[in-house]
Amino acid sequence: MRRIGRRGDHARRIGDPDRSPLIGKPAPALAGTTLDGAPFDLASLRGSPVLVNFWASWCGPCRDEFPLLAAAEKRHAAEGLKVVGILFKDDAAPARAFVADEKADWPTVADPGRTIAQPWAVLAPPQTYFIDRDGIVRDLQIGQVRDAAELDAILAAILK
Repeated sequence: MRRIGRRGDHARRIGDPDRSPLIGKPAPALAGTTLDGAPFDLASLRGSPVLVNFWASWCGPCRDEFPLLAAAEKRHAAEGLKVVGILFKDDAAPARAFVADEKADWPTVADPGRTIAQPWAVLAPPQTYFIDRDGIVRDLQIGQVRDAAELDAILAAILK
């Protein structure tokens, strides 16, 4: 198991199933309506590596990591990387403004009742899941992704 970054006294272990019961299992269902009013179902992205990011417009670390996610989506477009946002404990109006300001072109699904977040065990934003082409959760990042190198190290497991 590869180790990256430092979290206190412990190095982060990529793909460590002890970090979440979801790692190594099929991604929970994720279906809803995007901020644009379009229907969305994660199952439609099967065959593509997917980064699922739970975020909120009021979340400072979310604001800091959004440009990293956008850059990664562009950098790995040829490998089929898809980014999906899930709005967590936030209102649609400020989220729409934030998405427009950041020029984030990926779908963001509203989750006003936290029915999506609950099976994903999301406690606070940002929280990001990395899903392989077969729909299996390979890793998660609790808290902000700090830089492109850290993000690419995690993405390597799903871009194969």
